[in-house]
Amino acid sequence: MIKSAQYIISNPDVASCPQSTLPEYAFIGRSNVGKSSLINMLCHNSKLAKTSQKPGKTLLINHFLVESVSNQQSAISNQKWHLVDLPGYGYAQAGQKQREALKKMIERYCLLREQLVCLFVLIDCRHEPQKIDLEFINWLGENGVPFAIVFTKGDKLGKVRLKENVEAYKTRLLEEWEELPPVFVTSSETGLGGEELTNYIEQLNAEVKS
Repeated sequence: MIKSAQYIISNPDVASCPQSTLPEYAFIGRSNVGKSSLINMLCHNSKLAKTSQKPGKTLLINHFLVESVSNQQSAISNQKWHLVDLPGYGYAQAGQKQREALKKMIERYCLLREQLVCLFVLIDCRHEPQKIDLEFINWLGENGVPFAIVFTKGDKLGKVRLKENVEAYKTRLLEEWEELPPVFVTSSETGLGGEELTNYIEQLNAEVKS
């Protein structure tokens, strides 16, 4: 369970990110996928990450310090880790120069940030697999970046349609992947998947410590 979360710093490049030994969990996705809303839901703070109806608002690497309570192996312990809000990709209205700069920023963070334990790739559950998402996911696999897939806006579909869309996405990925990464289905409106996601982070934190 997340006890507290506070904004620390924003940076334009991985080289300027905090020099910390804390484990790091980053969130990324196409513009307007609901990233900030999901972060706020997980941290129980509606004002933590700035949300906007205008895509492309997040243009920097944003670090938040999170303190959570873990109940691993029947032993309760406090954990501190960094949650990172990364810029969205695929913002069509951004100029070519800005898109290239954001792409470079994201790639440098994914490849060079040693503290990164897992990258959560957010996908809008309402849409069919998009080329830009599939290309990014494949790039992560090719470069050995640990990641999980998080479907957002699960409240926007009925249970049957939601399950069908998620399964269809998995089927599409299995055309190129032998094994799928962890998959979560969430809703920032209803809290769906929030506990599963934070439990997974706690599990990874325990593995990092061991």
